[in-house]
Amino acid sequence: MAIQTFELRNEYIALCDLIKNLGISHSGGAAKLMVAEGLVEVDGVLESRKTAKIRAGMVVKVLGEEIHVVASDA
Repeated sequence: MAIQTFELRNEYIALCDLIKNLGISHSGGAAKLMVAEGLVEVDGVLESRKTAKIRAGMVVKVLGEEIHVVASDA
């Protein structure tokens, strides 16, 4: 499993936007479909909300990728 770190610049990011911004999906629509198909876990729990708020400290797993969300220093 590949591990990535995503630096969060705001309070949160929508789950589908995170997947799209990291290039795991080619579009927001494809990211939403991944969530709808049950391919995404947040903190070890299957996540079905496409716009779930992902905050610093959370871990997202999708298609063999593990994403650690951290707060920005800026």
